[in-house]
Amino acid sequence: MTNRRVSPSPTPVRRIAGLLAGLTLGAALLAGCSAEGASTDCGLDACTVTFDRGVEASASIFGVEAKLVGAQGDQVTVEVAGEQLTLTSGQQATEVGGFQVSLDSVTDQQVVIRVAHNATS
Repeated sequence: MTNRRVSPSPTPVRRIAGLLAGLTLGAALLAGCSAEGASTDCGLDACTVTFDRGVEASASIFGVEAKLVGAQGDQVTVEVAGEQLTLTSGQQATEVGGFQVSLDSVTDQQVVIRVAHNATS
């Protein structure tokens, strides 16, 4: 008869650490965001993009580029998925390229937009 050594199963702490590392990596890959002159906060179906005013600001989210074209008062012009649109504070989201785009806020320092996957596409 042959005796085989069986490796003990990983401790619960190791399992949890491995699971958390995998989830973190997976979330980073799913978001797939990058930015220049901007910051992004992405989930699975929506991203909030904060553009710095006074610089060429853009972000790559969900495989499309979002750029700040200009801002005046409470009206902002952005380019999302190759299409320019003008957004106003308080306005409902505008559909472009399979996304819903809305203006969250505009200050003299920053412009914040929300880009969400269109639920009907």
